[in-house]
Amino acid sequence: MDQATKTTPLARAKAVATLVAAAAERIEAARELPPDLLDALHDAQIFRTLLPRAFGGDEARLSEQVQVLETIAAADASTAWCIGQAAGCSMAAAYLTPEAARLVWGDRRAVLAWGQAGPDARAEPVAGGFRVNGHWNFASGGRHATWFGGHCKLVQPEGPPLEWTMLMPAAQVSLTDAWQVLGLRGTGSDTYAVQDLFVPTALVVRRDMPELRRQHGTLYQFSTTHAYASGFAGIALGIARAMLTAFLDLAQRKTPGNSSRALRDSPLLHRDVALAEAKLRAARTLLLTTLDEAWEHVVAGGALDLDRRMSIRLASTYATQQAREVVDMCWQEAGATAIFQSGPFERRFRDMHSVTQQVQARSSHFETVGQHLLGLEASLRFV
Repeated sequence: MDQATKTTPLARAKAVATLVAAAAERIEAARELPPDLLDALHDAQIFRTLLPRAFGGDEARLSEQVQVLETIAAADASTAWCIGQAAGCSMAAAYLTPEAARLVWGDRRAVLAWGQAGPDARAEPVAGGFRVNGHWNFASGGRHATWFGGHCKLVQPEGPPLEWTMLMPAAQVSLTDAWQVLGLRGTGSDTYAVQDLFVPTALVVRRDMPELRRQHGTLYQFSTTHAYASGFAGIALGIARAMLTAFLDLAQRKTPGNSSRALRDSPLLHRDVALAEAKLRAARTLLLTTLDEAWEHVVAGGALDLDRRMSIRLASTYATQQAREVVDMCWQEAGATAIFQSGPFERRFRDMHSVTQQVQARSSHFETVGQHLLGLEASLRFV
């Protein structure tokens, strides 16, 4: 057993966070994670936190995964996003045969990336598998991925089409640089495509279907949606915590140009800082407590019922939105100091406002939860 497997995922994240922070400017400039940092992340097995133990992963609790991503995001949000995305994708291993899972994740540097399906994504049944064509957007971490997933709608004899994911070696996928964006630049979330690619049946997966699950650990009673929703909330919390820490440091030193009073002596700021701290602590506690309560309920033999799924949806969305409010307060009160790329605010502001554009952060999720609480029929697409 190597050293990485002797420690917890959170301990390993804390150990590499300094390296992540030191690489942040290079990540931003290159719009991808540099090779030396990837080496350190793979040595720490940080991409394998949600992979089944049977295939060399941690099967970590979702609450610990949140803290892993929070820790990394405080150093660099793009790195945390790549880790969170890859970890969520790796949960698909629980729905594959052991042989197929080892083919995809057998290499210690294995990373699966997938993105949003384009309208032309299709998989045609052929002997032994499928012939796949199409393109997909937002392949976060695709530049260091070893495998890609292509989500395709497959027509059923009865009922609506079902989404299945085709797993494809990176060497057989064409990447297009399409990632000129506001924030999370280092994720390299490019567009990828295949043409007439044969994918064997063993490498086709329908995730999050209990009847198809092959690994039955507690983690896999939860869905990839739960991993993405809570994990990306953890990233938001990490950005906000780092932003608030930087702002508190600035407030000790800065006297605004149009004032003789130091920033730290403003009564209005006292109130805003206290509320920001309360928002972060409350949102973080709600998220971690909700995940742990659901986890312990499942461990005790209970089902992950709709009430608990809605609670995860609520806590994840709330944490993300509260983190954004904290970042916005710091940005506003820092004044012109915040706009310089050399400072600790500008990139985090852009990263946060990219995190909140992702589907898991939509404020419309509050409507879904509210409908459920009122006894109305609600969409379960992101629950």
